Amino acid sequence: MNAVPAYLQTPFHPRLAQATETNLWERWGAFTTASVLTEVGEEYTCTRTSATLYDTSPLRKYRVQGPDTVRFVDRLLTRDMTTCKVGQVVYACWCDDDGKLIEDGTVFRLAEDAFQINAQEPQLRWFQDTARGLDVGIEESTARLASLALQGPLSGEILGRMNLPGVAGLRYFRIVDSVFGNAPLQVSRTGFTGDLGYELWVAPEHALALWDALMAAAAPRRLLPIGSAALNMTRIEAGFVMVNAEFKAANVVLRPSQRRSPFELGLDWTVNLKKDHFVGRRALAAEAARGGPRRRLVGIEVEGRKPAVEAFLYDGKREIGLVTSAMWSPVLKKNIALATVDAEYAAPGARFQAEIWYRKEMKVERSLVGCTVVPRPFFDPPRKRA
Repeated sequence: MNAVPAYLQTPFHPRLAQATETNLWERWGAFTTASVLTEVGEEYTCTRTSATLYDTSPLRKYRVQGPDTVRFVDRLLTRDMTTCKVGQVVYACWCDDDGKLIEDGTVFRLAEDAFQINAQEPQLRWFQDTARGLDVGIEESTARLASLALQGPLSGEILGRMNLPGVAGLRYFRIVDSVFGNAPLQVSRTGFTGDLGYELWVAPEHALALWDALMAAAAPRRLLPIGSAALNMTRIEAGFVMVNAEFKAANVVLRPSQRRSPFELGLDWTVNLKKDHFVGRRALAAEAARGGPRRRLVGIEVEGRKPAVEAFLYDGKREIGLVTSAMWSPVLKKNIALATVDAEYAAPGARFQAEIWYRKEMKVERSLVGCTVVPRPFFDPPRKRA
């Protein structure tokens, strides 16, 4: 058993502590978060067949507001933020001057002069440096805003039973202001599972009441709390990149070779080179003019049932890439992975081999298995956007 680490507890921690049967915890920033509460396969299956709750309160949240807010987010992010409307959610990334990714995340336009940027890692100093010379205030609101992901095919039905004002008919990648009891509540149709899902944002003092109300609304449907291990399975199926897995933040890496551009990570669609300026634009334009990156992140299917965890990839004797995340997908009945490969091997249908190490009885054995590049996402149900 793992003792609960001596980190901060989120507003939802009392309910997670009641639900855990494993006492398996891990660190997310300054907070304690659950790794597995019951059993990872059970938590994954419930996400794909019913609905689950995941505590996203440790997510770094930054409120940006002021006369130059739009100018700031358009300078910071690689996407054209001048077209983002109030109530819209945008997935975006931000880079250093060399066009290398610092992080990615969702961005909410809350008002004409206000945005919320969500990130996994601390970003306040980078944002403040980027805003130099602009009339804009940037404030971290992580500790003042509890957040909870309600995900799965029955999440819409469960949320509908809450009768929250303004939430009915909420469109994909939109956010709306609502009310829970007498408390302001924001609901966004977003999530990290690649499935139908919502995220709820409320003041910490109302967190436990919101949790209990969701549990009550779910009956007789099954609503199961989950940990980060099951969430990671769903995000791999969704083909989502994650900092410290598919890439390292460019402003903290030890070696320049560890940095990745949005083009290398398959995020070309988030880069708008028609914009006059954003941080990293000149370097990204030069990379595009050269014909793109030397390596690319791809989705692959791996033969057999042994996940290609941290596997090297080969074409004959030539090493051509490395697996970054891998799993056996129960819903797809396939062995899938995200991998960085030389650009010439990035086209769908490309074939090569993965070197897999596995334990057999008292020995560690090695095998080479076939791989095929396939489009991402691996799992993309119509209900996600319906």
